[in-house]
Amino acid sequence: MESQFIAWLRKRLPSHPLLRLGPGDDAAVLHLAGAEECVLTVDLLTDHVDFELAQVDARRVGRKALAVNLSDLAAMASRPMAAVVALALPKKGGKALAVELYEGMLPLAERYELAIAGGDTNSWDGPLVLSITLVGRLTGRGPLRRAGARPGDRIVVTGSFGGSILCKQYEFEPRVNEALLLHERYEVHAGIDVSDGLSTDLCHLAKESACGAVLHTDAVPISDAAQKLAAKLGDGSTPLDHALNDGEDFELVLAVPPADAQRMLAEHPLDVDLTDVGEFVAEPGLWQQDANGAKTPLIPHGWEHEFD
Repeated sequence: MESQFIAWLRKRLPSHPLLRLGPGDDAAVLHLAGAEECVLTVDLLTDHVDFELAQVDARRVGRKALAVNLSDLAAMASRPMAAVVALALPKKGGKALAVELYEGMLPLAERYELAIAGGDTNSWDGPLVLSITLVGRLTGRGPLRRAGARPGDRIVVTGSFGGSILCKQYEFEPRVNEALLLHERYEVHAGIDVSDGLSTDLCHLAKESACGAVLHTDAVPISDAAQKLAAKLGDGSTPLDHALNDGEDFELVLAVPPADAQRMLAEHPLDVDLTDVGEFVAEPGLWQQDANGAKTPLIPHGWEHEFD
């Protein structure tokens, strides 16, 4: 029953200094002293689209649902503050499922000092649907936006790409702390997180910045998982294809002035790898350049929801 689940949840959720009033009323009350501007983000995940509940532990699904939202805050260089969680649960086994989902979220919430302020639960005859809304706090440098890349900026990425379906889509670490540190210590003109695929999200960033981008394909950091997936599928796809188009890597793509990019890579301030993979250019469009310098158009083939 919903009331029993809410009673469990109110006991299970830890106290948090931002919460003046948490779950149990019609709305939460947050103490946001000193936060003149906040960032809001929401992501909706559904069974059979973003995960296969029959094939994965529900705790991993809960973790993923929160992590993808944290990744959006990372893309904005925003510090996580609070979350509200909405669940549409299957009627059969819904309470036990809700408990497992929250048990997957809570360790990640505690790691990023995130207050889970409440939300809503519902039941229906369809599959599991989760929607999480996060509130983030901006730093003194303001938000990191998609618009802002300039011709001549270097394309700097965190981590490696491809093959996320094998494991990473559930276990990735949102680059919140990395984004905050880089935004504070270096000049960064624009940023985005890679949820739909490196080629697709780089295209989004370039379009919003009214410029183009040249990706040096020989510099793209390809994950071991991309190598394994290409070998496993045997369909002619290459590890580079997977690195460019698989999606759900949740790494950062940043537009960085050349001097800052050089300093960033030399100082290597993060535990995760940083790689210069190309440059932004004045000519609109997305291009790929190979190790011999040959440049050809790059057509994004990442994920996009389709509907009429």
